[in-house]
Amino acid sequence: MNSNQQFTPPETTIRAKGNWSAFNIGEILEYKDMLRYLVIRDFISKYKQTILGPIWFILQPLLMGVIFTIIFGKVAGLSTDGTPQLLFYLCGQLGWTYFQACLTATAGNLITNANLFKKVYFPRVIVPLATITSNLLAFSIQLLSFLGFWLYFKFATDQGARFEMEISILLLPLLIIHTAAISLGTGLWLSALSAKYRDLHHLTPFFVQAFMYITPIIYPLSQVPERFHWLIKLNPLTAVVESYRHMLLGTPAIPTADLILSIAITSVVLISGLVIYERTQRNFIDYA
Repeated sequence: MNSNQQFTPPETTIRAKGNWSAFNIGEILEYKDMLRYLVIRDFISKYKQTILGPIWFILQPLLMGVIFTIIFGKVAGLSTDGTPQLLFYLCGQLGWTYFQACLTATAGNLITNANLFKKVYFPRVIVPLATITSNLLAFSIQLLSFLGFWLYFKFATDQGARFEMEISILLLPLLIIHTAAISLGTGLWLSALSAKYRDLHHLTPFFVQAFMYITPIIYPLSQVPERFHWLIKLNPLTAVVESYRHMLLGTPAIPTADLILSIAITSVVLISGLVIYERTQRNFIDYA
C-alpha cells in the first residue's frame, strides 16, 4: 500500500428490521443457547437462597387454596358446583398462577433488562420467551401436586363420585399453549407501554388483582348473573380456567362459541403484542 494513501475502514450500516421481525423464528433459534441459559437462570433465581426452594411452587397455590376454601367456601358459602372445594380452587389456580407469574415477570422486562439490552444485541423477545418457558417448569410441579390431591379426594374420601376426568384431558397441552399465548401477549403489551409510561409499571399489580376477580377462580361461571356474562366471556382466561376444570374435574364444558372467542382474542392480543413490543424495543433505550 502506498504510504500516501489514507486507509478507509469498512462501514457497517445497521437498519431497523420490519415490524414482523419479532416473528423471525430462525433468528430466535440461532440464540437457542441463550434462551436455554435464561430459562435456567430464571427458574433458579426465583428461589435461590430459600430453605424450601421449588417446594414453594406447591405451597403457594396450596395455601391460597386453603384460604379460598375457608373464606369463600365456608364463610361466604360460594358454590363450587358440587366438586370438593379445595380441588375446585386448586384447579382454578392452575391456569391463573401460570398466567400471573408470566405476566408479572414479562410486564417490566424492557425496564429491568435495559442495561443488558444496551450492551449486546440479541432478539429481545427471547427474554419474555424465557420467562414463559421457565414458568412452565413451575406449572408442571403445581400440576403434579394437584394430581396428588385429585387422587386423594378420588380414592381416599367419600367425595370421589362428585368429579371425574374427561377424555378431553388429552387436549391439555393445547390448553397450556393457549394459557402461555395469553400470558405472553398481555405481558408484551404491558412491557411496551411501561417502557414509555413508567406509571403503568407500578399499576401492574393492581391490574393483575382486578383481572383475577373477573376470572372465575373463586366462583364457577354458573354463579355469574346473566347480565354480566358478556363481560366475563370477553376475558380470554375465563375459557381457560373453565376448560381446566372441565378436563380435570368434569364440570360442564364451556360452549364452543365462547372457546373460539377466547382463542380469537388471544390471537389478536399476542400478534399485536409482538408488533408493539418490537417497535418499542428499537427506541426505548433513548428514554430508558
